[in-house]
Amino acid sequence: MKSVKKYIESGILESYVLGITNLEESAEVEEMAAAYHEIRTEINLISESLEKYAELHAIEPPITSKPFLLATIDYTERLKNGEPVTIPPVLHEGSIIADYADWLTAKAAIVPEDFNNLYARIIGYTTEAITAIVWIKEFAPPEVHTDELEKFLIVEGTCNITIGEELHRLVPGDMLSIPLHVSHNVKVTSKIPCKVILQRIAA
Repeated sequence: MKSVKKYIESGILESYVLGITNLEESAEVEEMAAAYHEIRTEINLISESLEKYAELHAIEPPITSKPFLLATIDYTERLKNGEPVTIPPVLHEGSIIADYADWLTAKAAIVPEDFNNLYARIIGYTTEAITAIVWIKEFAPPEVHTDELEKFLIVEGTCNITIGEELHRLVPGDMLSIPLHVSHNVKVTSKIPCKVILQRIAA
């Protein structure tokens, strides 16, 4: 029993639960757990404690994180399946919707009917810029960019974008640039989702 106690106090069980033991150590822990119920119990207690700690200190990610993560995965798969790499033009004050006609009429412009508030399809990616078609049903929460310039070109629907204290009422064809270090948010004002060309350029 003394050897079991020392084994429990050695710290290897915590390492095992965290997944940082090597193959030999993992095999040893599993062998000990099969032989001694005290070790099985301790492993369960460690797992429960770590899970409770994680829940207690969990940080809710921004609601935009998941849609853009899924968009990145989707874009990678599309390229693997043969979609050619394209580079959409950089948004500027003279940009018009027709500049993006090739992308807006492609398969990448298809959106599921049941998407949840925000949906994105990436249409171009380089180390300097990422360009996406984005649909917003209701809103995009406040965010601040410190290392990338964000630009919007409204394609369909209408929305209000508030930058700091300044409100911008946007309709199809409007283009807006977001300055660095300033909080901004989007509120859709149309009955249909606001469809935009969104571009983030490394600052």
